[in-house]
Amino acid sequence: MVNEFPQVLTIAGTDSGGGAGVMADLKTMQARHVFGTAVIVAVTAQNTLGVQDFMALPTKLIDEQFASLAADLKIRACKTGMLADAEHVHAVVANLQRYDFGPVIVDPVMIAKGGAALLAADAVATVRDELIPLATVVTPNLPEAEQLTGLTISDEAGMVAAGQALQQLGAKNVIIKGGHEAQPTLAKDFVLLADGSAFWLSAPRTDTVRTHGTGDTLSACLTAELAKGQPMATAIKTAKAYVTATIAATIQVGHGHGPLNHWATPSTEVTSDDAKI
Repeated sequence: MVNEFPQVLTIAGTDSGGGAGVMADLKTMQARHVFGTAVIVAVTAQNTLGVQDFMALPTKLIDEQFASLAADLKIRACKTGMLADAEHVHAVVANLQRYDFGPVIVDPVMIAKGGAALLAADAVATVRDELIPLATVVTPNLPEAEQLTGLTISDEAGMVAAGQALQQLGAKNVIIKGGHEAQPTLAKDFVLLADGSAFWLSAPRTDTVRTHGTGDTLSACLTAELAKGQPMATAIKTAKAYVTATIAATIQVGHGHGPLNHWATPSTEVTSDDAKI
């Protein structure tokens, strides 16, 4: 019976303000009833107003964190977040190849909500060429999808093209998050699955600046659901419904881009429509 309980892993940076990164991931994992663990790649000085500073940990310590988890726990799914630079992306890739930690959800974090760069410019190619091919699911927002594919995304056709391009880079399943799209009433995401099927997920927008950690929360929820054995499409829909609710059920913390409400119950307002590709 040892290690029977679902265990998951976040590989990312901390957020001293508690709203994003490893902190948001662990809160989400706890809320979704799995046991969360972490490999810390970087430490940030951060609050709702922005990122004041950060420092990446020595790669030797990253290797040791992976080894420690592999020696004792049974990780059923894992996710990546802030990976800092090419050297640290290389280190994470090597460890994901060394250990079987189940499905790999890649959240290709590049820019913080306040605008600070969380991935060195020269590391984008490393993420694209080394990490994306390991991804069971990749979850970029529109700017991240543009960076990874070299495409300009200005409409739904562009989101579909980016999803197909990311599959061609090696990702099995793709979620293109449409939160940056200039759609006033709906937040619409494009989902392309490994079997070639596709669908759109839509949810009503909430007029709020308290959206810090949305990408972390969605990918962490997806990681949790897959670890519990949910089918891919169901897990993705649950993650969208959960992050929608965490934004809508706002809590008042901080003076800037505030955090989400990780106590929220998944929203029933998310709709799914088949996509033609």
